[in-house]
Amino acid sequence: MIDPEGIETLCSHLEVPHTDVRILMLAWKMGCEKQGYFTLDEWRTGMKALRADSISKLKKAFPELVQEVTRSSNFQDFYPYAFRYCLTEDKKKCIEIPVACELLNLVLSLQFRPQVEKLINYLKHQNEYKVINMDQWMGFLRFCNEINFPSLDNYDA
Repeated sequence: MIDPEGIETLCSHLEVPHTDVRILMLAWKMGCEKQGYFTLDEWRTGMKALRADSISKLKKAFPELVQEVTRSSNFQDFYPYAFRYCLTEDKKKCIEIPVACELLNLVLSLQFRPQVEKLINYLKHQNEYKVINMDQWMGFLRFCNEINFPSLDNYDA
């Protein structure tokens, strides 16, 4: 099993920060269940799918992996996976606002930067909510995909 320290070493060899979205994409591709850990079976599954048997081949597989994840059908699987991956305890159903903000920025800012920035700004300055649940997480993606921003002219309140 690769633990958090091992993942940081892997990231160093791959020359990417451990906070890079490609590491989350790699975890998705491997089907990782626990944040910060790659089991041997998960590792083998991911490396076989990426046709990578070395660090250099894994590096070269990143652009293809990014393309795969950003395809609409795959992103619909990746986006909720990112949320579930951040649930660090077995029966946990929500993620804390600071974690949600970082995760939103990581997984959505390339496609929906203005919306993500507005939501993060709101979440950081409000005091009512402490966590975000899966329904809220998925609702924000639906909002980004369906509502004209910034006009909101097709939003039916």
